[in-house]
Amino acid sequence: MNNVKSEDLEVYVMRYPAAETAEKHERILNEAARLFRERGFSGVSVSEIMKATGLTHGPFYNHFDSKEALMADSVLRGMQTTLDGLDATEGSARGWAEYVKKYLSVAHRDACGAGCTMAALAAEVRQEPHVRGPFTARLKAVVEKMALHFPWSSKKTARGDAIRALSSMVGAMVLARAVDDDAFAEEILKEARKGLV
Repeated sequence: MNNVKSEDLEVYVMRYPAAETAEKHERILNEAARLFRERGFSGVSVSEIMKATGLTHGPFYNHFDSKEALMADSVLRGMQTTLDGLDATEGSARGWAEYVKKYLSVAHRDACGAGCTMAALAAEVRQEPHVRGPFTARLKAVVEKMALHFPWSSKKTARGDAIRALSSMVGAMVLARAVDDDAFAEEILKEARKGLV
């Protein structure tokens, strides 16, 4: 690098503007989050993620230190989407009913790659120590947001009510996706909805 002229260095540095680098980073993160939700952490390689973004494998390490770092960031991204969805939902009994209905729907069941990160990856997160911390932090944030956002029976029990509701919703979605009987899957979702609204 000592023999490089300053004008050559300027051209080299300007080759990839910050906006373009940030856009590539976002594409990698979004595709990884989708593919991990669809196929699990071990079911997707870095090469497949990069191919899905239209990039070669080489630049991956310009954006992430490792696949594990990408896994943790993709979980944060996916669960931030959950937090954003809660913010976009009316904080009323009607808003809660709509949120539950949308979450416990056949459309959500069938859209793993675009759906809830918790339902898609929680079982795998427990085996990934580097992902557990970010998952835990975001899960606490989701519980807190639910407890504060929706009208529960009392402020005193709101956190516990939110944990029970979230556990029921995520568990029902996991079960509905796991069975090979559509009628039974729909029954699971329907019964879970009944218990929540």
